[in-house]
Amino acid sequence: MSAAEIDKPGRREYTSGDIQILDEIEAVRLRPGMYIGGTGFEGLQHLLYEIVYNSIDEALAGYCDRIDVTIHPDNAITVKDNGRGIPVDLIPSTDITALEAVMTRLHAGGKFNNQLYGVSSGLHGVGASVVNALSRRTRVEVRRNGKVYCQEYERGVPTGSIKVIGEASGTGTWTTFLADSEIFEDINYDFDVTAQRLREMTFLNKGVLIHFVDQRVDEERTYYFEGGIASYVSRMSSDKEVIHARPIYLTGTAESSSVEVAMQYNDGMSENTITFANCVNTRDGGSHLTGFRAALTRVLTDFIRKSKQAKDSDPLLTGDDVRQGLVAVVSIKLSSPQFEGQTKAKLGNPEVRSQVESIVADQLSLYLEQHPDDARAILDKCLISARAREAARKARELVFKKSSFETSTLPGKLADCSEKNPEFCELYLVEGESAGGSAKQGRDRRFQAILPLRGKILNVEKAPKDKILAHEEIRNIATALRAGADGLDLSRLRYHRVIIMSDADVDGAHIRTLLLTFFYRHMPGLIDHGHLYIAQPPLYRVHSGKREAWVYTEQERDSAMRELGNKSEVQRYKGLGEMSPEQLWSTTMNPETRTLLQVAVEDGAAADKVFEMLMGAEVEPRKNFIQDHAETVQNLDI
Repeated sequence: MSAAEIDKPGRREYTSGDIQILDEIEAVRLRPGMYIGGTGFEGLQHLLYEIVYNSIDEALAGYCDRIDVTIHPDNAITVKDNGRGIPVDLIPSTDITALEAVMTRLHAGGKFNNQLYGVSSGLHGVGASVVNALSRRTRVEVRRNGKVYCQEYERGVPTGSIKVIGEASGTGTWTTFLADSEIFEDINYDFDVTAQRLREMTFLNKGVLIHFVDQRVDEERTYYFEGGIASYVSRMSSDKEVIHARPIYLTGTAESSSVEVAMQYNDGMSENTITFANCVNTRDGGSHLTGFRAALTRVLTDFIRKSKQAKDSDPLLTGDDVRQGLVAVVSIKLSSPQFEGQTKAKLGNPEVRSQVESIVADQLSLYLEQHPDDARAILDKCLISARAREAARKARELVFKKSSFETSTLPGKLADCSEKNPEFCELYLVEGESAGGSAKQGRDRRFQAILPLRGKILNVEKAPKDKILAHEEIRNIATALRAGADGLDLSRLRYHRVIIMSDADVDGAHIRTLLLTFFYRHMPGLIDHGHLYIAQPPLYRVHSGKREAWVYTEQERDSAMRELGNKSEVQRYKGLGEMSPEQLWSTTMNPETRTLLQVAVEDGAAADKVFEMLMGAEVEPRKNFIQDHAETVQNLDI
């Protein structure tokens, strides 16, 4: 930019006076997403976890065996532990106490070297101070030296100095905080999500008891598992037909890292492997997952060759073959974890891959040699998977011609949109030809595409891959998305919104479940990247003269009837085809008035269990589920 341009009207010079220097608390409050990932539901939950992580670190160091977590009626959180208690004296050569530094300085704590904490779960000196900065109020009580010390804060700033408020018989830290409603969209914690995460923490830390109380709903849970992650795998496999009775437990140390793996095979075709680093759920995996998978493939490939169990005509095992039907938990504890992003979705330490691979390979080889019956069952399972993969490959060559994915050929039933930028395009998967016809007439052709589905798609939970590939409706969906025969390539995805639109009856619910099962098992990237939605067509039209209201529940229906008067009439819409194109557009497809539910997976283990139970081959778990929930079901169409 030239000097002349600077002096033009509307432009101003960039000077040192434009530079702002924020203190640490202000910086966190201004950009909370940099520290906890966002100010929505996950960010709020992250606050709770960060304080619990501090207590878990005391447990990992060997000083804590009980943690109490309470959600109060106003959504304030209290976390108590019986660890050593945060020091309350002055830090040498400073005028600030250790407690105040931990709670108000971003990079203060005892986790930067390996002397106090061999491993840690929190944000390395950032966690407690970030929680404090994003809370309306915080109170910390420290039990130490026979006394109870207390300091309080408002929005990260101390309201006074540390005070002695009583005597203590033990040690520990009690932290109470209330998330700031000026920062977060909603400060209501989810009981089930919190309970699941706390249960995970006890599975990962044998001998630690966590007592969880939610005073809002008068619920409490106590978690304690001596079996650790082997108990976790047993629980994840409880509704499955396992092929060896007990989980395989592998453990070892390499340099300063401790590795634990528990694994068990079942007769299903999906993999459910959950990974943790220092008790943090690394949902996107990382180097520990890569090491585990490499070792598993190498060991089973070598073992099947040595055992002569495979026929000459059998294909060589691949990574997919050895992971079908696998339920596993991989937990590593290391001194200096390198996470990608503050919310720790992925572990990045490159040395961890070789550490995990070496330990798992050695321990698994030894196990298979010492347990020949289990080894035989596992290898049989892998061979079945390999044979099915080969059959699927041959079926794919027959069913999918190269041109169907490499050219512009699209399903004949697809009514495509004119927009070519996938970011602005959406695809409706519509139940039935009748509803599909209404949707085609009512849509906005610029950006909305319609693919009518004939009947119910195949239940992929119980079907081999060759049958899945041969199913016409699944082929049409894959072709429309440009997914390819081998799965979803997000770079080629033609629509960034894929919307399931089905009738509001039992058949419609079944179709939704079948489609969700297919996407969860075979196109999980569609869910992980926020591209999958469920349309919410209204159930009732209440009208009186020219006035009308479209509503979704019986309560809304009754309210609309009162508002429109005694002469109002009610129409119940079970099927999308009962609506005119104009009605379908205005209620369900118009971006300005519609309601869409975005499909997301908060808990992979729980989701896997639900799909297996609802859609799997075992009848008894599904029967038990129906009996347990029969009295609470709503909107049942009979």
